[in-house]
Amino acid sequence: VVQEYERAVIFRLGRLLSGGAKGPGIFFILPCIDAYARVDLRTRTYDIPPQEVLTKDSVTVSVDAVVYYRVSNATVSIANVENAHHSTRLLAQTTLRNIMGQRPLHEILSERESISQHMKSLLDEATESWGINVERVEIKDVRLPVQLQRAMAAEAEAAREARAKVIAAEGEQKASRALREASEVIGDSPAALQLRYLQTLNTISAEKNSTIVFPLPIDMLTYFMQSKGA
Repeated sequence: VVQEYERAVIFRLGRLLSGGAKGPGIFFILPCIDAYARVDLRTRTYDIPPQEVLTKDSVTVSVDAVVYYRVSNATVSIANVENAHHSTRLLAQTTLRNIMGQRPLHEILSERESISQHMKSLLDEATESWGINVERVEIKDVRLPVQLQRAMAAEAEAAREARAKVIAAEGEQKASRALREASEVIGDSPAALQLRYLQTLNTISAEKNSTIVFPLPIDMLTYFMQSKGA
């Protein structure tokens, strides 16, 4: 008797029995003539141990992944390969190292999804003849050397400081243009300067209540400026 998630591959005098794998449920064999092997069809998870990989741009990283696979054809998994599970796991390790060695570091860090899909397609194509179906591949972690992490952090910090300086310079440029336009408006209308002066006094009186301000008439300043010009 085999379970719902199992199949039995029967050999009669060394030859595969016609009709394919048996199960689930009860099946009958002839003693001393038939031999059978149980095959589990449930999805298995393989945690690929960390692999030391030299990337395309000559950076050493440690990469680990998870592979989800299951037996899709019980008869083929017994007849075509000695140990389908062990072979699939070794192939997963080799494929991971090969794929990571063909890509630069920035692609490994930013394109994990595409790398996982590429690795899945390669594994699925290679294990089809073993009766194995690779369902999913996930890149778990990419560990960088400590010195490289510090160098990347310093590079990112320098880039942020450069962007901050550029933004500050652009702000100063826009502020200077606005001040120039404001000065032109005030120069065209002398009353605008008087209104701005009164507004400034109002702001000072609201924020600094303990400050005593003695306003100086603008007309007096205008008289002296005209005298200097004459």
